[in-house]
Amino acid sequence: MTTQESYYYGTGKRKSAIARVRLYPGGTGTVIVNGKPLEEALPWIDWQKRAMQPFATIAAAADRFNVVAKIEGGGVSAWADALRHGIARALLLADPNLKKELRSHGYLTRDSRIKESKKYGLKRARRAPQYTKR
Repeated sequence: MTTQESYYYGTGKRKSAIARVRLYPGGTGTVIVNGKPLEEALPWIDWQKRAMQPFATIAAAADRFNVVAKIEGGGVSAWADALRHGIARALLLADPNLKKELRSHGYLTRDSRIKESKKYGLKRARRAPQYTKR
């Protein structure tokens, strides 16, 4: 891929995964995640579809942009959601008129569910030691 000057940037997050996404306009539709094609980085078809949902909902051809993303932390499922969030944010910078449609599908909202922290005196976040009567 040749180096291009202008791009749209978006940061997506899900659990502890953080995706830094760049959208290069006028591309061929290639998606590169951590230096690998999308099919290698997200091997399941469901993860690939979930990551590319913003392009499908705005009815814009995904081949208008090249996507280059760097994702850190979390698991592969969280990577897909973080990538979706980052792509949606970058598309919003590319065309502010898409905000209503992207917001209605929930792609601009960060999924804030994270692992609950462990509490002292308990074994896990809520699991208490077994009660013994005698």
